[in-house]
Amino acid sequence: MSLELDAVSYAYGRRERRILDGLTYTVPDGFTILLGPNGAGKTTLLRLAAGATRPDRGTVRLGELPSHTAAYRTRVAWMPQHVTAMTGLTAREQVAYTGWLKGMNRRASWEAAASALAQVRMAEHADVKTKRLSGGQLRRVGVASALVHGAEVLLLDEPTAGMDPTQRRVFRDLVIGLVSREVRVLLSTHDVADLAEEADHVTALIAGSIAFSGTAGAFLDHAPEGVPEARRAEAAYTALTGGVGAV
Repeated sequence: MSLELDAVSYAYGRRERRILDGLTYTVPDGFTILLGPNGAGKTTLLRLAAGATRPDRGTVRLGELPSHTAAYRTRVAWMPQHVTAMTGLTAREQVAYTGWLKGMNRRASWEAAASALAQVRMAEHADVKTKRLSGGQLRRVGVASALVHGAEVLLLDEPTAGMDPTQRRVFRDLVIGLVSREVRVLLSTHDVADLAEEADHVTALIAGSIAFSGTAGAFLDHAPEGVPEARRAEAAYTALTGGVGAV
């Protein structure tokens, strides 16, 4: 089933400007990177796609399931930009609690929590209170919480922020593994080069509008000739957007 935002508009207040205005977008299959400067509307798009926020106008649906339904939210998982440590809970308890909130029974959520933590290489920290985890470790708990109920679509808002290079490599491998099991992943990032080599698709969002949506190869082809390989993603982004904002 496709996850579609159809003619979606949203503003954070009646007198505020619309962050998104009539945006139509279908989340591609595979692994997609969502790029854009601060204020472009990336987090808003992800919140709407997750069903955490309802649009002022337009519709969000997964196949025939509207985003405000419980059935939708069991199939779509979202990791917000800021992951909060739940006071008194261990990593496994926090992940299991998320599974329970998604409709899993206690035993199933407890078992699935162990598996999800192992996927993000946090098994050895399963019994550590989340308040004692580092920022990067807590973000991996956030990813595990998004994985715990076996969603079909995974929405990740800046998931690698605070991770060291080794943790980022682990995360890349995790995403590739998920995509191989036919989980669609839409990942928002400020780093234009982040995960570019592994991505299937790139979407660039500028001022609430889609500036580009296509394959990673087509995105990189926008880089001018002669640009060093390590700078191609950045150069492609600049060429597409005219350098609007920093990614």
